[in-house]
Formats: sequence, C-alpha cells, structure tokens
Amino acid sequence: MIDAGDTAFILICAALVLFMTPGLALFYGGMVRNKNVLATIMHSFIIMGVVTVIWVLWGYSLAFGPDVGGVIGSLDWFGLNGVGLSPSPDYAGTIPHQAFMIFQAMFAIITPALITGAFAERMKFSAFLVFIVLWSTFVYSPLAHWVWGSGGWLGNMGALDFAGGTVVHISSGASALAAAILISKRKGYGKEQFIPHNVPMTITGAAILWFGWFGFNAGSALASNGLAAGAFVTTHVACSAAALTWMFAEWIHRDKPTTLGAASGAVAGLVAITPAAGFVGPVSALIIGGIAGVICYMGVLAKSKLGYDDSLDVVGIHGLGGTWGALATGLFASIAVNPDGANGLFFGNPGQLWIQFVSVLATCVFAFVMTLIIFKIVDCTMGLRVTDEEEMRGLDITQHSETAYSL
Repeated sequence: MIDAGDTAFILICAALVLFMTPGLALFYGGMVRNKNVLATIMHSFIIMGVVTVIWVLWGYSLAFGPDVGGVIGSLDWFGLNGVGLSPSPDYAGTIPHQAFMIFQAMFAIITPALITGAFAERMKFSAFLVFIVLWSTFVYSPLAHWVWGSGGWLGNMGALDFAGGTVVHISSGASALAAAILISKRKGYGKEQFIPHNVPMTITGAAILWFGWFGFNAGSALASNGLAAGAFVTTHVACSAAALTWMFAEWIHRDKPTTLGAASGAVAGLVAITPAAGFVGPVSALIIGGIAGVICYMGVLAKSKLGYDDSLDVVGIHGLGGTWGALATGLFASIAVNPDGANGLFFGNPGQLWIQFVSVLATCVFAFVMTLIIFKIVDCTMGLRVTDEEEMRGLDITQHSETAYSL
C-alpha cells in the first residue's frame, strides 16, 4: 500500500536532487573564464531536458525494466508503459512507481552533467548534445541496472552502493578521464594561468550541492525512516570533515587556505560518503570524509604531472572520491546500521572489500572504454572541438551568441 509520508518524502528528495544540477552549473560556471561561463552553465541546464526525455522514452526501462541477462533492462517499459501510480513490486513498495522513476531520473540527469567539467571551454555544443544522448543510453542505463536494477549482476554479487558511488561518481570520473584524453588540452594549458572568473558563484554552487545532497543520499532509503535519518547524518558529517581536511592539506602545501579549496573539499566528502551513506555510522563517516579531503586534493594536484587537462577536476574529485568511497564501504559497512547491507572488513567480513573492488574495476573499465568509443564516433562524424579561433573568442559568443556580462 502507498504510504503518504514516504511518498511526500521521496518527491521532496527528488526535487532536492534536481536542484543539485543547477547548483553544479554554478559550481562549474564560476571556475571557468568569463568568456565561457554561459556555455558551461548551459551544459548542466540543458541536460535536465535532454536526459528527462531519454529517461521517459527508454532510459528508465533499460535501467530498471525487466532484467535481460543481468546486464540491461528490457524495453518493456518504453515510454513508461506499465509504470503507473501503484507501488512497484521490485522497487520501493510504499511509494508510487512513478515517484521512484522520477527520483531515479534526477540521478540520471546529474551524472552526465558531472562529466562536462572535464571538457569545459572547448567542446562544440552540437557534439555535446549527441554525446549526452549516447552516454546516457549506453553507459548510465546499463550501469544503473548492474547495481540497482532487479537482477543486475553487481547487485546480485552483493556490491553495496547506497546512492551512486559507482553508478554516478566512478562512472562520471572514468568517463571524464577518457574525455580529457581524447578531446585534448585547452589552448595555452600549461603555459598560462586559467583563473576562475567568479569564485563566489562557485561557493554558491557548492552550498547548493551540499543542500541538495541530503535528498540524494537520505532519499535513497526510499522511505521516511531511521535509515534516511542515518544517511542524512553521515552525509553532513563526511562533507564537513572533507572540507576541513582539504583546507588544511592546502594550507600546509601552499601556505594559504582558499575558499575554492574548501568548496572542493566539501564536494569530495559528499562524493565519498555517497556509496556508504546508508551502511555506516557517524564516526565511520567522519573517517571516510576526512581521508577523502586529502586523497582528492592530491588527485587534483596529480593531473598536471600526468599531463591531462581535466578542466574542473572531475577525475580527482568524483573519480577518485567515488573510488575511495566505494572501497571504504567495504571497510566500514555494518549490518548494525543497515540489516539489508553487509558487514565490511572492519566488522569481520573481508570478502565485502573484494566485492567492492570488483564493482569499482568493472565500472571504471566499462565507463572508460564506452566513453572513448562514443567520443570517437562523435569526433569522426561531426567533430568534437570548436576551432582555435572559436576557443580564443570563447564559447559563449561562438556557440550561443551571448555574453554573460555587459560591463
């Protein structure tokens, strides 16, 4: 039977998760140069429309529809056929099936939006649109089915991912690395400074992400209950710890703490706790977030030494943070927190860490290889990058005939 409280809770959480994508737009938009701010914001904004249409027509069916071999859902639910206002027997039995569907749609929206930070300031808008359609269909939907779909092979293996460590963050991080490698560096990268044009905008975006993430993680309990409260608490604790450890790591390394660093650390903590939020307690969350701040800071520093241009640090924050969070779930998970989960290594079950490692490796390889293939197809058919002249003038004016500021 439908529970009115659970339904109201999930609909509010769905709205919070949707709000994260405009928050991401501001977070990314403030970090680019002022000639590219609208183009960067446009990526996140238009994804809300594109992915929603895909999700309604075929994306949800591929991700959560009747299982086909443990790797994909069938197209039985194409156009939301059979996805009605009664509870689903496979997903969240106290809320309407459409409430579950639209909650999951918000995850499908923000995941490709995360990738856009890797190729900011240099990709053609037309190529970007085609990429999003292909990636959402052939990467996100299968991964969501593997982990969360009824019959998915990683879920059947026992992989724990409460709210998207593998499905959202590792997939976007691995795809961002493929994008950064294939689309190559921005003109002048390594020779001139690329200074964020509006740090207050980025801080505002980070604050919105922090706020919306409570819907992301607490809502993944799929009911208004104690598990949701626990996920809410662990989310806040990890975020707070990571903001501090990133700040102190930067302070020690560069002699000054920065607001951009604190904001990046907060996001890193949110990323890391996402797979573990409903499986660990507050002290474990404190450790997971604290370590994430340091790991992700080091990961961001490493990109210049490794020679790839990940414009807005998607790999270092989401890829590395998601990987640490997924593995940390295999360390700190406890059935005392969530009886439907499993114990991790520190609670007597070393096998869970191996399962988490397999899920991380499978997600990384699949997302990286598939993204390379998709980008190559798009590049060969329509080209990925704007011209050198268009890049120098900025994407706002060359792709959208607009400017963000008239001063």
